[in-house]
Amino acid sequence: MYASSLLHHHVVGQPDAPPLLLGPSLGTSMAVWEPQLPSLGRCFQVLRFNLPGHGGSRSDVLPDPRPGRTTVGDLASLVLALADLYGWQRFHYAGISLGGAIGAHLAAHCPDRVASLALVCSSAHFGPAEPWRERAALVRLKGTVPLLRTSPGRWFSSADLADSRFGRRLLGDLACADPAGYAACCDALAAYDLRPDLASITAPTLVVGGELDTATPPAHAHELAETIPHAMLRTIACGHLAAERPTHLRSALTKHLRTTDVMTDVRTPKPDDSHASHPDR
Repeated sequence: MYASSLLHHHVVGQPDAPPLLLGPSLGTSMAVWEPQLPSLGRCFQVLRFNLPGHGGSRSDVLPDPRPGRTTVGDLASLVLALADLYGWQRFHYAGISLGGAIGAHLAAHCPDRVASLALVCSSAHFGPAEPWRERAALVRLKGTVPLLRTSPGRWFSSADLADSRFGRRLLGDLACADPAGYAACCDALAAYDLRPDLASITAPTLVVGGELDTATPPAHAHELAETIPHAMLRTIACGHLAAERPTHLRSALTKHLRTTDVMTDVRTPKPDDSHASHPDR
């Protein structure tokens, strides 16, 4: 598989540890997970990836980035390609918002691949399709800069957090996102509705809801937790990006992952992907 057909990604952790994939939210990059790396990297091979058009991921990794063509299933296939690259038949998965939707899709449609699932400020259905299509059209026309007026209030629970070093970094990722990739991800959210499939998810699941989240309000987390069999619900006093409360998110994830059986089918990563960065190898 050519590097140009892969999502940009980054791996840290011990080569013989079980793999854990971390999915970012729309408009952010893999940097949204950076505060969690020191703890998670001690027990897992942690792979973070950038969505198409975000960070170092090209928009043309999508099978068809034209308006209305991209689905969450397409994004999930790109994530599976990363797991396949490293020979990971099973992996843990945690994702924020759209990143969580990708994991939920994988858990529902590829249950043999997902060892455990954490859905952070995510949803089975992100509301009516039309607002997403309108946002996609706006971004294709004017780029992501117009979104900077409203995103801080959606992402963060306070202006101080939005203006922190971490907040400014994530908002900078939004400003630099490629319009084609960002808009395609909006199209995926417009078409996404996993509600009929939630009851089929068998992976041990943690749902993390943001008490102050206006993008996916607490009712979305409750729906996930009540419909996915045996799912556990944790709430955090945060906005849409629970990463703004790193200690609380770390506690929830660590407890969840410790209760999941350690996998044994973990293979050594292949060193031939020039699109990936491996500082620990």
